[in-house]
Amino acid sequence: METIRLMLVDDHDVVRTGLKTFLETQDGMQVIAEADNGAAAIRLAQELSPQVIVMDISMAGLDGMEATRQIKAVRPECKVLALTVHADEQYFFQMLAAGAEGYVTKKVAAEELVEAIRAVAAGNVYLQPALASWLLKDYRRLLSQTTHRHPLDVEKNQTPGLEKLSRRELQVLECVAQGMTSVQIGEALEISPKTVARHRERIMGKLNMHSSAELVRFAIRTGLVDIN
Repeated sequence: METIRLMLVDDHDVVRTGLKTFLETQDGMQVIAEADNGAAAIRLAQELSPQVIVMDISMAGLDGMEATRQIKAVRPECKVLALTVHADEQYFFQMLAAGAEGYVTKKVAAEELVEAIRAVAAGNVYLQPALASWLLKDYRRLLSQTTHRHPLDVEKNQTPGLEKLSRRELQVLECVAQGMTSVQIGEALEISPKTVARHRERIMGKLNMHSSAELVRFAIRTGLVDIN
């Protein structure tokens, strides 16, 4: 098993110490750096290029959101997992827009935190299931509002890239951008997870993208998902 090189970013010493103690008991994980603010995180990321950065959001000075944005600009290969007190959709989408690959709250179970780290290290997007379930309900509510214009009824010719996608592919892309798993997308759209996977592959091919994180950022950038 390849060792995952981690950096912990949190302005509370006790949080970092506890995380480091726990994570270094896990197979294939090594904490190579710690930072108590965003500026230090950027400097250490440039110097050490950790594989996964576990990032707090609310910190004095440069916050985790801006630190993530700047780290991604200089070290795009570094994966960022937000670990925060904010169980909030707006923070979630703003962190994804900044470049984060994952988002969990500080109430997450220890085992799930490990799962999240391994997921983003493998190039996947990870959204805490408790929050994903909330987003799934919200998405179904939007689908039920048949008297209003569906959010996927976009002017494709005004949104570069979206014109390449079918309506079903747009639906799948929106679900991916909301952090939903293939199983959850299948339930929402009443298709099988294998069909979801095929749609995802076609979307990536049409958009020349290679990861779920790229799809999420594309959906936010084009306005398919609203972060406000």
